[in-house]
Amino acid sequence: MPLVVTGTIGVDTIHTPTAQVEGVAGGSAAYFAAAASFLGPVRIVAAVGGDWPNEHRRSLEGFAGLCTKGLEIRPGSRTFAWGGRYFENLNRRETLFTELGVLQEEPPQVPKEYRDSRFVFLANTHPGVQLRLLRSFERRELVVADTMDLWINIARDDLRTLLKEVDGVILNDSESALLTEIPNAISAAQAILEMGPRFVVVKKGEHGAVLVHREGVATVPAFPSPLERVIDPTGAGDTFAGGLMGHVARVGRGDLATLQAGLAWGTVLASFTIESFGLDGLRRIHRADIDARIEEFRSVARIG
Repeated sequence: MPLVVTGTIGVDTIHTPTAQVEGVAGGSAAYFAAAASFLGPVRIVAAVGGDWPNEHRRSLEGFAGLCTKGLEIRPGSRTFAWGGRYFENLNRRETLFTELGVLQEEPPQVPKEYRDSRFVFLANTHPGVQLRLLRSFERRELVVADTMDLWINIARDDLRTLLKEVDGVILNDSESALLTEIPNAISAAQAILEMGPRFVVVKKGEHGAVLVHREGVATVPAFPSPLERVIDPTGAGDTFAGGLMGHVARVGRGDLATLQAGLAWGTVLASFTIESFGLDGLRRIHRADIDARIEEFRSVARIG
């Protein structure tokens, strides 16, 4: 079933306790689309500037099943850029700089051939922009949005409007607590359900994720990666969302059981992303690698 993602494509500078890299591929839409492409066709709607590295374009186009007709390259503009530093345990980071570039301009246009997309993921950006893009998909059946603490703090009204029009939302436990003023993840998610969506996925980092649906609750642990494999957590959440939505689009429905299985696919794909910088962790694997790790994860998590 047609799956589309709207969001950012960027260039990242990342500092970890063991390494520093500059100019690596990043952005919410890039990680999501790369991950989802392993499970089925995915369309990407985003914009970059004329300074976007050619090797980043080749890397993204190298993922089979990923359509980039909705990727606008604006020669006179600058690509979104972000820099961050992770602390010793990699669970905490600080932003060093953010250069909005094309994100300060008009959102990208949704190509006509994308407007029949039935499954839509609105990756992290201003909720007003997410809402505007959402209305381009007239045949949408299931829409899921991501958000972050910045928008909860400065665009709460727009976010509340968006939540009334989406089927699901993905956020982490600190964001769910900020939005609802409820520290418990499940209780916070239940409060978010009252704002409009049918389900909420709360990411809990090394403690996995919880799905709170109007039909029930499901949880999955994190994939048990040895510590030495964890190189860079950047993009793990977007990869997780790509695996989740890729599975949902492949099955063609968003019921509780399908979403629960999607949590496993998202968790496993994210486990590859954190093993390298940028998209390298996803670029070097094949579907057989994912299937093998899914079987391992199902055994550990006792998922059927």
